Amino acid sequence: MWTNERQAIGLAWSATLGFPRIGARRELKRAVEAYWNHSISREQLLEEAAKLRLERWTIQRDSGIDLIPSNDFSLYDHVLDTAVLVGAIPEQFGWDGGDIDLDLYFAMARGGAVPALEMTKWFDTNYHYIVPEFTAHMNFRLASSPKPIDEFREALGHGIETVPVVLGPITFLLLGKAKGTKFDPLSLLPQLLPMYEDLLTKLAEAGARWVQLDEPCLALDRTEEELELYRNAYTRLTAAAPISIFLTTYFAGLRDNLATALSLPVAALHLDLVRAPEQLDELLANHAHPGDKRLSLGVVDGRNVWKNDLEQTLQLLERVELWSGGNENLIVAPSCSLLHVPWDLDAETDLDADVKDTLAFAKQKLSEIRTLQTALNEGTDQVAQAIADNRRALARRRSSPRIHNPEVTARLARVGEGDYHRRSPFPVRKRAQQARLKLPKFPTTTIGSFPQTEDIRKARAAFRRGDLSEAAYTQMLKDKTAACVRLQEQLGIDVLVHGEFERTDMVEYFGEQLDGFAHTRNGWVQSYGSRCVKPPIIYGDVARKRPMTVEWSRFAQSLTERPMKGMLTGPVTILQWSFVRDDQPRETTCRQIALAIRDEVVDLEEAGLPIIQIDEPALREGLPLHREAWTDYLAWAVDCFRLAASGVRDETQIHTHMCYAQFNDIMSAIAAMDADVISIETSRSDMELLEAFQASAYPNDIGPGVYDIHSPRVPTVAEMVNLLKRACERLAPEQLWVNPDCGLKTRGEKETVEALTAMVEAARQMRKVSSYRT
Repeated sequence: MWTNERQAIGLAWSATLGFPRIGARRELKRAVEAYWNHSISREQLLEEAAKLRLERWTIQRDSGIDLIPSNDFSLYDHVLDTAVLVGAIPEQFGWDGGDIDLDLYFAMARGGAVPALEMTKWFDTNYHYIVPEFTAHMNFRLASSPKPIDEFREALGHGIETVPVVLGPITFLLLGKAKGTKFDPLSLLPQLLPMYEDLLTKLAEAGARWVQLDEPCLALDRTEEELELYRNAYTRLTAAAPISIFLTTYFAGLRDNLATALSLPVAALHLDLVRAPEQLDELLANHAHPGDKRLSLGVVDGRNVWKNDLEQTLQLLERVELWSGGNENLIVAPSCSLLHVPWDLDAETDLDADVKDTLAFAKQKLSEIRTLQTALNEGTDQVAQAIADNRRALARRRSSPRIHNPEVTARLARVGEGDYHRRSPFPVRKRAQQARLKLPKFPTTTIGSFPQTEDIRKARAAFRRGDLSEAAYTQMLKDKTAACVRLQEQLGIDVLVHGEFERTDMVEYFGEQLDGFAHTRNGWVQSYGSRCVKPPIIYGDVARKRPMTVEWSRFAQSLTERPMKGMLTGPVTILQWSFVRDDQPRETTCRQIALAIRDEVVDLEEAGLPIIQIDEPALREGLPLHREAWTDYLAWAVDCFRLAASGVRDETQIHTHMCYAQFNDIMSAIAAMDADVISIETSRSDMELLEAFQASAYPNDIGPGVYDIHSPRVPTVAEMVNLLKRACERLAPEQLWVNPDCGLKTRGEKETVEALTAMVEAARQMRKVSSYRT
């Protein structure tokens, strides 16, 4: 049951909205991958998942949280779970209308007999969701055993009453895509709402008193017609069943949609006051308290790892308390689900003590929420020690000499306009590069990484434990690199990579070699499916200590006569995929990183690398959710890429890579980056993403991904040729490169060789085609 019957005693409540799924030691990742590898059975996977769910509920209950979520757990992705819940299964998967088993579920996510569904970024985070597909005459059908009900009953069986979490119907439709004839997915709302009404009825019958419906799209720019859909939909849903609806918005402020959100007949409304603190002033100045609902205030950051300023937050909460006439209608919560932060700071026994003292992971954020709730309900005297400890930690952080580096500040001030531009325009550079590289039509390459096999991971672990000497570890890496170069030569790939066997993660690897970064051992967060990343923590000014990649790239180039790419991660992606300091503008931190990468680019050129790739898959991800802020962000984001890339000669070719994002609305910014070659993900969308490049008459070269590396499925040569022909319908053949849609780190060796063999053959066949039109 709830930890306290707060309704009866008129006090502020606490809520979590969502908790990390993967486990303190990535238990879910290991269980899911073991199932995929046929190492464990379906029953064993489900047993491990049940253990994790219970652990998550127990942690929140023991922390004193009132509204504990259920159904925020997923074996792969919560948007995919919603599609399964309402029967939105594309016909190519051969669903017969019965129960959806695990193999069908994972086939939609990873592919099998047919390609997987598309995957893209969850708003402006590094979490990826599976994109639902809708047809104009789709027939929705509520699952016979709805997951939200099953997990609510499961928790109740352990004596824990939870709040089932379900993606709201309008956000679900807005996140999907129309297939076949062109139509607006929102036109399907009348067919979808009965599924939600039925679900709410069944939840109420199961004993649920509350349901959390997530509608983050309500915080984005919405038309009046769309707002009317929200009003009508939630009027229907509220009347459907005797269950209280907790409507959550996050990642942005409601702005012009605030009045609509306050008017919805729901029992509670959540506002993200971390990402959009300004909406509190709008609320207090222009709106009377909605007496029919509770307000959930997202005051603890669900997306970053810094400690909450408890005194500042209490001042904010007290303003709301005065406005509302008391705290009995308030809920203290994180800004969004805690999915986006690591599990437990206490597991970081090796983290620098000064840095650790300023951080809070998911479990610690529960304590912050509970402290704030206690202060509201019982007075600050009851939490005086926690507040005093918090005040001291924040003061030490502000005064720490490790944060500010005067040399970095001075260098950034010296950057001039010329530092942001290549020496010649692209046509001039392309001629110089072709004279040097002598590449064929449809040149082939890969995105960078090659499979990180079990023996590599074991050797790395042994090296870190001290069980393997540095000399032996380095020799192993050299052997792997040499074998990778030989393999690419044997396959006939035109532009080679060294495989990145020395690297753990494309951001962590660089952060470990830059000043201003701290690193964790267990600070994992989910990126997609079973893929977890360990974001570094940027706590201070960033500077390069020494060359980071030069020796490995020089070694790889010495092994072959073919051109080798130097592989770097771009400044915007390093920024986006780190936990970033919150005491200065993100733009300033990004420019510091750009200068560090610029130094590396220049050193790679001097080491003889003819091609340097600066990956920026997160550039689109960082786009603000409200359009009015786009211009400013894109200006400094593009500046940072150009600052990193523009220190080289014309004959040095600069590549970049982007994936799993919609490019249509930022094409001018992508063109302004002025990379000589951009490689992008297009295989899951059947080259649809190239329409944006075609419409904008993109002038530089492009490598559209011809196969999906996130799926174990190996496409045929014919499939790749067909994709390349589709690309030729949109772009000039002379612009096109041939490559996978992302790095190969997570793939197996056998499937990698098979797929690259087919890719090279597809390029050879395209070189023989006289007409590239299908």
